[in-house]
Amino acid sequence: MCTLTLAWRAFGDAPVALAANRDEALDRPAEPPTVHGDGDRYVAPRDAEAGGTWIGLSDAGLAVAITNRWLDADREGDRSRGLLVRDCLEADSAEAAVRSVERDLEARSYDGFNLVLADAAAAFLLSYDGGLEIARLDPGVHVVGNVGGIVNGVERFAVPERRRAFAEERVDSARRIAAELVPEPGESGDGWLDRASAVLADHDYGACLHGDGFGTRSFTRALTRADPAAVPEFAYADGPPCETAAEPTSLPPSFRSGPPDDAGA
Repeated sequence: MCTLTLAWRAFGDAPVALAANRDEALDRPAEPPTVHGDGDRYVAPRDAEAGGTWIGLSDAGLAVAITNRWLDADREGDRSRGLLVRDCLEADSAEAAVRSVERDLEARSYDGFNLVLADAAAAFLLSYDGGLEIARLDPGVHVVGNVGGIVNGVERFAVPERRRAFAEERVDSARRIAAELVPEPGESGDGWLDRASAVLADHDYGACLHGDGFGTRSFTRALTRADPAAVPEFAYADGPPCETAAEPTSLPPSFRSGPPDDAGA
């Protein structure tokens, strides 16, 4: 995935609102979102080639999404980054998922990534290029892509020389998206998510890409509710959002926006 937008605790009705485009080889097989697991359940699409995922939402109200991180030299990771996302979705909270990633990186290596973890209590951006950098996110809107992004109102871009021209386009796209998605007075989480979805589908903002064999392969949007007992939203478009409508994923009634208040979350 190449562009994700997150509104974390920016709206009283929605602790987490996430909209994201995945850029990938167009012939890479993927399966639509389903609910996975027995005890620690989550909803996510599946990369049919490597077995992991790039985005998902857990029954604990934890949203997880990853982008590649472009580096000047590719790393020979010994495990798919999508499997790391799957592991995080089985964590009890965003805090617990951060600790899980730290432990995992003591034993395994990955190609570069930017990993967003967010629930009602905390949100983080984990950036990895062989070393791990952890940023705790403040309430507000954050934009993350392959060259970093704008988080906590600060530009955190890392442009590799070998991809400078295209990477600079990604930086410009992130800036324009962040400027457009500043919350409006009185706006709801649902309203902001609709705007974010439209921006990611609009070619003027440079996030919906069409290339020869490579481009925006899918789009996902997710939203949790302030009431942890409320069923969250998760919708998926199996194609570029400029021409493919996002279809809601049916979640069981037991699927919730977060753990109960007495669960220690």
